[in-house]
Amino acid sequence: MIVSLPVHWILIIDIFAWPFFHLSISAICLKLPLVWFLRDQFWFRIFSWEKSGELWQRLFRVKKWKGYIIDGTIFLKKGYSKKGLHGIGLRDLTIFAAETKRAEFTHWLSILPAPLFFLWNPVWAGWVMILYAFVFNLPIIVVQRYNRGRITAITSEFVKK
Repeated sequence: MIVSLPVHWILIIDIFAWPFFHLSISAICLKLPLVWFLRDQFWFRIFSWEKSGELWQRLFRVKKWKGYIIDGTIFLKKGYSKKGLHGIGLRDLTIFAAETKRAEFTHWLSILPAPLFFLWNPVWAGWVMILYAFVFNLPIIVVQRYNRGRITAITSEFVKK
């Protein structure tokens, strides 16, 4: 811990810091143009070993719990809700897949501020904040990859026809 603060202040800072980081990162990512997420970039690619998202279902039973994840659009009142499809045409599915990339990117970035908590927390609490960042964000990343894998398989069938 770099700064020595009373425990109640540390707790208050932690309680306000996480929503600040999550909402700030989300707001920034919402401003990124959709075209950036429509591109086939390596880090968003669904890899063959993911089996069009089925790997995530097999490992984590995503279908059982993904419906319980709150869509971030309710907090910022902007964005693209991913609670359900907005249509079944190629364009609709392509946009949905792009928005899963935006959500995945947002949640990867939301992990990055975790080490900052070492600045005002004791070391053990800093590690708890690192754990929190992963526990909170990785399930959402898994859901985005699962959904995008399924959509990518469907849209590739559209393209073949």
